[in-house]
Amino acid sequence: QVQVVESGGGLVQPGGSLRLSCAASGNSFSWYAMGWYRQEPGKQRELVARINKSGSTNYADSVKGRFTISSDNPKNTAYLQMNSLKPEDTAVYYCNLGGTLFSPGNYWGQGTQVTVSS
Repeated sequence: QVQVVESGGGLVQPGGSLRLSCAASGNSFSWYAMGWYRQEPGKQRELVARINKSGSTNYADSVKGRFTISSDNPKNTAYLQMNSLKPEDTAVYYCNLGGTLFSPGNYWGQGTQVTVSS
């Protein structure tokens, strides 16, 4: 069984920063890519950023230049550094394990709330 656990969400003012972490664990799993997605109430889940084990990345246009995805492969952990946050970044952020640089895998975390508000 594979577990994916996010942490690091919270409330931040516009222009502020947050760092999300995602840790994957379990028996006998391997992965090629990890990623972050977000979902607002009543809307579809959307890509934020993905990274593969080679370090290649894929970002949504809305976060390019503000968010940075990274990973610590031996620790099966991914991070999302979010800077210059805007109110429209408010959403539940989900970590995804597996898949490719451009498509999600089968494993999802439970999500962490990010709220950008003054």
